[in-house]
Amino acid sequence: MPLSHDHIRTTVDTYLARHPHEREQLGVFLAAFDRPTDIASRSTFTGHVTCGAIVVDPLGRVLHVLHLASGKVLAPGGHAEPADESLAAAALRELHEETGIPPQAVAPWPGYETVPFDIDIHDIDAHPGKGEPGHQHFDLRFLFRLHTAAEAPVVLQEEEVGGIEWRPVDRVTSPSLREKLLKLTPETEPERANASALIYNDRGEYLLHLRDYFPDQIWEPGMWSLLGGGREPQDATLEHTVRRELAEEADLDIADLTPFGTEYASDDTGAGVPIAIYAGRWNGDPRELRLTEGVMLAWFAPDDLHRLRIADTTSDLVRRHAASLPANASSTASQSGLSSHEERRPASPHGTVLNVIGVHLYLERPDGTVLLGLRHPDSAFAPSTWHVLAGHCEQESAITCLIREAREEAGLRIERQDVELVHVVHHIDRAGDRPRVGLFFRARAWSGEPELREPDKCTQWKFWDPAALPDNLVFYTRQAIAKIQNGDLYSETGWPA
Repeated sequence: MPLSHDHIRTTVDTYLARHPHEREQLGVFLAAFDRPTDIASRSTFTGHVTCGAIVVDPLGRVLHVLHLASGKVLAPGGHAEPADESLAAAALRELHEETGIPPQAVAPWPGYETVPFDIDIHDIDAHPGKGEPGHQHFDLRFLFRLHTAAEAPVVLQEEEVGGIEWRPVDRVTSPSLREKLLKLTPETEPERANASALIYNDRGEYLLHLRDYFPDQIWEPGMWSLLGGGREPQDATLEHTVRRELAEEADLDIADLTPFGTEYASDDTGAGVPIAIYAGRWNGDPRELRLTEGVMLAWFAPDDLHRLRIADTTSDLVRRHAASLPANASSTASQSGLSSHEERRPASPHGTVLNVIGVHLYLERPDGTVLLGLRHPDSAFAPSTWHVLAGHCEQESAITCLIREAREEAGLRIERQDVELVHVVHHIDRAGDRPRVGLFFRARAWSGEPELREPDKCTQWKFWDPAALPDNLVFYTRQAIAKIQNGDLYSETGWPA
């Protein structure tokens, strides 16, 4: 039978008992209970209930899916069905339908078995083709943890979901959800977790740490291992953990760290402990680092690991990463006949480097003015500076990224057939930084007016005359706009002459 108003109202009242300060912002939802309509029915266009599954893995990452209908990256979820026995059951069903993850692979977060972790109200655009006017979703989000050893194969609901992504907490798309998740302390989390850094250089070598030989005090005593350690209460994410450990153990800061995978180790009791592996490139001399733990740091080629006292799992991890690189510098050196001493000379600046892909929206109105956004003063990149709408390309095509970012950041709807590439800029900010490729796409048509959908990133949208652009404009953006106006497809900036 359909979910009753009493069940839904009791669930909401229990939530508000924990979050009384949210009563005013949920006023439109509470008012819906007084209307003689079925609040659980998707055909109630005065507003109806949806249910979401917030799934956290043992590393503290949160599951997101790309919803094809909206082009947004969100938590799994959808409409309640008559067969659902509860709101939480509806969230689990949607999780299974959209991702293939079965209900038995997750467990309710302790204390949130029947109470939503978050409730959000958001607007849904009209779909004339389906006969659906614009309406609101009252989204009840339930919190689950993914079992450490769960086999959870992903089988996407292809007609609705374009892909999945496990995001660290500080990159959760919903601001209200992100705020609540960041307040969950490690003491309340069901699993312990560690993080380690897989650091490599342009020669294809890997930085390894020789541990102290204190068998009764440390894990893997006297063995070569990766730098890293366990999550602590002050670490908001596991990336914060690995960065803190690098700073504490070796006074080392790696500009770009990217998730590579998850390993599992056994503690003294035999329990499995997940380890998040973050990979980063660095070409320094480990002898110049201030080592505070262990005996020493040194570079090793994957082919030399058999000579070391090293765990098989660490050795396999290094080799897997080396095999994943587009060009392996260590194998190139071996094939060229270089000696071991010659292989370890200072790194060449011309080694293979992965470039970051940035997608940019060139939005020009009929009067010739161009859309720019003023970045937030706390932004890590170009604070208090004007820039076009932009974002990093994730596990998606560039045009899909453009459409998603336009919706997420400014509420603009762009169709794929209305997009054309108008400029490419290959740039670096400073010598030694990771190179970036900026793709600028023109939208020949769009719907909607720019809105501040992410005020923590952008504080203002404004159309500017290309002949009178603001002084505080990102340099490569100014260059790209000028090149687009001139009909030039490609440019470079920041590279040494």
